[in-house]
Amino acid sequence: MFWEKKLAAWVEEIRHATALPLRLELWNGRQFDFSDGVPQVTLRVPHVSALTYLFQPSLSNLGEAYVEGKIDVDGPVASIISVANTLAAKTLKAEGKLARIARSIRHSKEKDAEAIRYHYDVSNDFYKLFLDENMVYSCAYFENGDEDLATAQIKKIDHILTKIQVRPGDTLLDIGCGWGALVLRAAQKFGAKCVGITLSENQYALAKERVEKAGLSDRIEIRLQDYRDITGTFDRITSVGMFEHVGLKNLPMYFSRINALLADGGLAMNHGITTTDIENGESPYGGGEFIDKYVFPAGELPHISLVLKAMQQGGLEAFDVENLRKHYAKTCAIWADNFEAKADEIRKITDEKRYRIWRVYLAGSSHGFNQDWISLYQVICGKSNRHADVLPQSRRYIYDATA
Repeated sequence: MFWEKKLAAWVEEIRHATALPLRLELWNGRQFDFSDGVPQVTLRVPHVSALTYLFQPSLSNLGEAYVEGKIDVDGPVASIISVANTLAAKTLKAEGKLARIARSIRHSKEKDAEAIRYHYDVSNDFYKLFLDENMVYSCAYFENGDEDLATAQIKKIDHILTKIQVRPGDTLLDIGCGWGALVLRAAQKFGAKCVGITLSENQYALAKERVEKAGLSDRIEIRLQDYRDITGTFDRITSVGMFEHVGLKNLPMYFSRINALLADGGLAMNHGITTTDIENGESPYGGGEFIDKYVFPAGELPHISLVLKAMQQGGLEAFDVENLRKHYAKTCAIWADNFEAKADEIRKITDEKRYRIWRVYLAGSSHGFNQDWISLYQVICGKSNRHADVLPQSRRYIYDATA
């Protein structure tokens, strides 16, 4: 049969290019090992039609085949991601749609709200199973490297609030407040009066509940609101893990809105994922295509250079830039481990497809941060064309305050 000859040639080509700890099992019982060692990953093909995914093994094709149930894969999830990446890198040309393409996505309030609901409104119980106890869904800060996840997430929040010098009585706006962890900390420890906004109804409901339970309803307001609809003035503004949904073309407008909402002499912090491709392209080998289709519809990642340019266009000056890429690689690895450990419970509260999407997404994200495909930057900014005395002379204040 034609497919038998094509498969044999494909297997031989990969074995010649690299030794993979992979075993391929076909529906008819045939097996192919891609190295002489013990396989760490077993890929099962239940029907001949699924071979088309393998002959063009982009991360998008392999991911789609897995989440749609066209193939099954056994093995440690980190090994699965590593094997998939090597398959793609060794067999595909880094050109065309498999390269780091940049998409042109039209954003609107309605479309952005729909995308947010798709990703965040799975269920609060779903996220509770792999996040920390405070349900912080963004890059943690492992100051010493040996912190547990919950400690590292609190340190991240304190790191942000210390960087922008939140003081008792300050008004603070948190754009994309999640389940409320940052505004709760800002009110409890730093004495701020906070407004947190989200487009996720599940996040909104639980964040309000947590605020009421903490007895902080007089200090914290949670709103179901788009950042484009906010009015007022705030001493401090934070945006953590949100601007990935804004859109590349909308970044100057986004930062202009922050500028308009920021008080004179105020400070803002943008904490978000960036691409490391200077042309603002996606993760290579189809990884970005998979994420757009299954995980973050309409998400767009800018290069840090575009972020800083857009800030300036929006009337903001960047005072401090910190790369936390290795911190996010570790955060995602812990989330992936938690997800694996709670697999049985997760399968009880969601369907198999969503389970598979998130399984490869979390481990794949850790791989992407480790490979320098994506990064994470915290940028402190304030209104431009002002006296340069908003912050202390050195960065020592950040670390002295948390020592």
